[in-house]
Amino acid sequence: MALYVYKFGGTSVGSTERIQAVAEKVKVSHDAGNQLVVVVSAMSGETNRLIALAKDIQSQPSARELDVLVSTGEQVTIALLAMALEEINCPARSYTGNQVKILTDDSYTKARILSIDEANMRKDLAEGKVVVVAGFQGVDENGNITTLGRGGSDTTGVALAAALKADECHIYTDVDGVYTTDPRVEPKARRLDKITFEEMLEMASLGSKVLQIRSVEFAGKYNVPLRVLSSFKEGAGTLITYEESGMESALISGIAFNRDEAKLTINGVPDKPGVASKILGPIAEANIEVDMIVQNIADDDTTDFTFTVHRNDYQKAKTILEKTCTELGARKVTGDDTIVKVSIVGVGMRSHAGIASTMFDALAKEGINIKMISTSEIKISVVVDEKYLELAVRTLHKAFELDQSNS
Repeated sequence: MALYVYKFGGTSVGSTERIQAVAEKVKVSHDAGNQLVVVVSAMSGETNRLIALAKDIQSQPSARELDVLVSTGEQVTIALLAMALEEINCPARSYTGNQVKILTDDSYTKARILSIDEANMRKDLAEGKVVVVAGFQGVDENGNITTLGRGGSDTTGVALAAALKADECHIYTDVDGVYTTDPRVEPKARRLDKITFEEMLEMASLGSKVLQIRSVEFAGKYNVPLRVLSSFKEGAGTLITYEESGMESALISGIAFNRDEAKLTINGVPDKPGVASKILGPIAEANIEVDMIVQNIADDDTTDFTFTVHRNDYQKAKTILEKTCTELGARKVTGDDTIVKVSIVGVGMRSHAGIASTMFDALAKEGINIKMISTSEIKISVVVDEKYLELAVRTLHKAFELDQSNS
């Protein structure tokens, strides 16, 4: 007998028919003798509908009241799924985050989980019930409802799996696993049987939208094997786990990309200690996240300082940088919000040389100019013009033979 946590997203429970289909899937596993905790999101579109209602009433909705409001979406789904299970003679019990209880800090709309009381869940599981839990929500120490931020149901699923020491946590989505890259960009993209937590974390942070980053971090920290599966078709999905012997045969596991990039350069900055802090300090104070940073020193003891930000923050960051430019006596500020980041990811990089040169040669042969480069132990990211995004992804996919299985 195995203990599994299943998580179903909004599209998987988007209608009563889909909720009934989920119930049938859960019943098959339950009848096979498995203990099951099922975490669900709100029905697709429901959270956006509730937020729109709030904004009709209050232009900047109170964060506390917003959490009270949006948490009701998941409450509807857990009740309907529990009813659907009972209707097909599968005993079930639903719980809100408060009822579990999932204790969080008091950061409304983006709370973090502190602890989980699994006693009631274990009691129900021992009695043969399917436990249905509302994703995305918890409660602070004062009894206030909190939510975990967008995609928080993934984090709920992984956190419950960690607390219950589940055999696996299955994340059911509208894709049937993790692919070598986005199949909409490269039709030859291949579903991976396995990928490491490290690789998945890099892929998620670099633009892959399959899993929420916090859920992957949580799974890696508590060693919860994660499996990404499709709600709509059968298959083994992709297992996310620790690196094992035999997994290093793949040099590169995948290619991630992010369209939401912009870069800013401040030219002719005096090359003195503390200048980087003076440039990036005001950016950080404005709560703007900086990604890649490159500094070039010229012969005249000045430096050109370039960094990337999210495209939504471009104008705000440019305005701040122009003020800093005047204060530092630098020459000028230039920017570009038509760039993208393309990254190759793979634990195989640790033990193989020449991967960077293969990447750069492949892009050069297609006439794709690299504007910035950033590396870590298991990834190489480049910034290129937005118009080259799809060509770059397809070129690298071919160069690293990702359309061919390593098994």
